[in-house]
Amino acid sequence: MTASEQAALDQRSMARALELARNGLYSTHPNPRVGCVIVQGTQIVGEGWHARAGEPHAEVYALRQAGEKARGATAYVTLEPCSHHGRTPPCADALINAGVARVVVAMQDPNPQVAGSGLARLQAAGISVQCGVLEAEARLLNAGFIKRMEQGLPLVRVKLAMSLDGRTAMASGESQWITGPAARAAVQRLRARSSIVLTGADTVLADSARLTVRPDELGLNAELTALAMTRPPLRVLVDGRLRVPLSAPFYQVGPALVATCAAAMARERFLDDGHQLLAVPGTNGHVDLRKLLLELASRGANEVLVEAGPRLAGAFARQGLVDEFQLFMAAKFLGCSGRPLLDWPLAKMADAPALKIVEMRAVGDDWRIIAVPAPAQHV
Repeated sequence: MTASEQAALDQRSMARALELARNGLYSTHPNPRVGCVIVQGTQIVGEGWHARAGEPHAEVYALRQAGEKARGATAYVTLEPCSHHGRTPPCADALINAGVARVVVAMQDPNPQVAGSGLARLQAAGISVQCGVLEAEARLLNAGFIKRMEQGLPLVRVKLAMSLDGRTAMASGESQWITGPAARAAVQRLRARSSIVLTGADTVLADSARLTVRPDELGLNAELTALAMTRPPLRVLVDGRLRVPLSAPFYQVGPALVATCAAAMARERFLDDGHQLLAVPGTNGHVDLRKLLLELASRGANEVLVEAGPRLAGAFARQGLVDEFQLFMAAKFLGCSGRPLLDWPLAKMADAPALKIVEMRAVGDDWRIIAVPAPAQHV
């Protein structure tokens, strides 16, 4: 096989491993999404992907399928095989014991417990190792896990639904429904892939929001829907002054975590109802959002989806805590008295934050715009 033919095979095989890894989009947290393909010659002889924390990793499933055909084969893995004992044995050892001749990985594991040691263990066993095939795609798939490992913070997405004139609700607060069924299904999938869905007291009080994942709206196959529902996101309510009563619908659909500046005064009452109170420092009854995110990351949160009103969403944006905006835009006007998208007063054009649009596509009768903060321009 020529070098160019080998490179093309490597690209194809890693693309397939990434496709498999995406099956874990809704269920692997706090673990990363990982896929593995075993290739003997030019033929795939084993495939696998990681489904849930505590269950076998992708390499184990692929090696089981390959059996004896793994000996002398090439293993393609979207993330460096682990080298430490966690809830499962090291995958690097499994590959060594199976007798694979070559391991190609998309990216090094950012977890300090691994961070190159898995690759080193493979090389020490005489296995040829290559790293960096389709790395950009692999990093995108696990951007939240990478950020948590490298910065101690989760990836934060803010979901917003708006009219063509940038309004989120009528002056009265009426907002259901701005967008159509296809957009709402897309939001359900955003919730399902997140470690945490976070909202504020204003949204819960005004909309009777529950922020649950509704399986019938996900639009996934039966296997992935069932997996998603085994690990629903933790619902977090930012309620600095504990304004939301325990009788609210938000509290009636399962346990929630309440981030507040007033935890001590009501802890027993919330615990009795199956909820958790998290004391977070704040100012004037407003929770310190960065400290909240640090705490959520320490609990294993990779991706946080913020579904909140203009005040809380605006606070995340103003403080530079947003990694990605997902804006759903409906083909309607709500008028000049409608409520704004973000509570973010700006005095002059120079103050307007720049965004980079990375995707824009139709979702049913609506449009979805995915935008990220643009890199700072240094003059």
